[in-house]
Amino acid sequence: MGAGSRKNILILSFTLVVVMLGFGLVIPIFPFFIEELGAGGSELGLLVAISALLEFVFAPLWGSVSDRIGRKPVLMIGMVGYGLSSLLMGLATQLWMLFASRALSGILSSATLTTALAYVGDSTPEKERGGGMGALGAAMALGVILGPGLGGWLAGDSLSTPFFIAAGMSLVSLLLILLLLPESLPAEAHRQGKGKVNVVNLRALWQALRPRSGQALFSPIGVLLLMVALFSFALTNFEAVFGLYALEKFGYGPERVGTILMVVAVVSTVGKAVLTGPATKRWGEAAVIKASALAGSVGFLVLLAANTYITILLATGFFILSKTLLRPAAFALISRRSAGSQGAAMGLSNSFMSLGRIAGPVWAGFVFDVNVNYPYLSGAAIMFVGFLVSLIWVSQPKISTCAIKTWPYEL
Repeated sequence: MGAGSRKNILILSFTLVVVMLGFGLVIPIFPFFIEELGAGGSELGLLVAISALLEFVFAPLWGSVSDRIGRKPVLMIGMVGYGLSSLLMGLATQLWMLFASRALSGILSSATLTTALAYVGDSTPEKERGGGMGALGAAMALGVILGPGLGGWLAGDSLSTPFFIAAGMSLVSLLLILLLLPESLPAEAHRQGKGKVNVVNLRALWQALRPRSGQALFSPIGVLLLMVALFSFALTNFEAVFGLYALEKFGYGPERVGTILMVVAVVSTVGKAVLTGPATKRWGEAAVIKASALAGSVGFLVLLAANTYITILLATGFFILSKTLLRPAAFALISRRSAGSQGAAMGLSNSFMSLGRIAGPVWAGFVFDVNVNYPYLSGAAIMFVGFLVSLIWVSQPKISTCAIKTWPYEL
């Protein structure tokens, strides 16, 4: 990889560290911000869900916009949006201001990840592309790991401080992109992209579930896609309200909540890197899905039983470990059952996961206001239903059994 390519990868990696670090910074703070503004679980759930919803809608659009006007302008739009939303969150004194800044973040900062990946695809030789993508993945993991702990620590004196720091880091990233990052998309490619704008098409998602014939209830990957949505829905019952749960039940402040969430990120990252491959190779994706779904259901109950800081850390680690193995195994099995368009298969998987991330926080916040234990009890029930479904419909294929034809709709 040449010096220019290394410089570009470093700038993009720093950009993704900033974005993921910023997301992590605010996670342990939202519950306390919400309480300070006189709101509760329902508002917290909606606050989490609105960003997921707008990212789901706008991420495909930004990908196609970058095909038309170039990667660099879209990256700059993403960082301006992220910086402005962070600044507005720090200045928020009313609930509607939090929602407005969160919506702005979902619309504009969703441009960053897909465009950064596209930039690497444009600018690196095929044999070096894997290394470039790996560097971006490592940068994202670093931001995810450090963000919650740093956010909780910085919020000790003022809940606004982490937001202002995230805004400042966004400005640094914006300047690096503006001054040092060249455009990766040739001018002739801009012209080819004109007239084509990708949008989310719910009809395509419905088509993915339907069987090719009337002999089956779902398509070969349909049940797996539904399970991805179901598991994502259940797992956001933990993520969306954990800070508020820890505050209401144990009186924890942002520092302790941030530390627990940092443990979550470390366990998740190490589990994906170390355990997923050997586990699926030894037992197969289907067995890992079934075991992880059952362990996730038990994990929710273990979380409810934990009542000291140490036991909460241990229970959270156990629960996150089950979640860590579940999603990659499901995606891998979808890929194995899709001998045709792997890009379409992964796009569908991410879309169904996003649907779960949108609905889950809304449900978790609503039932939290009824009883603080209900999000975790409902999460346990949903994961157990997923386990039962996996026993009936999920099996390990010996060979790829189905090709996804190129979908006639833009995802």
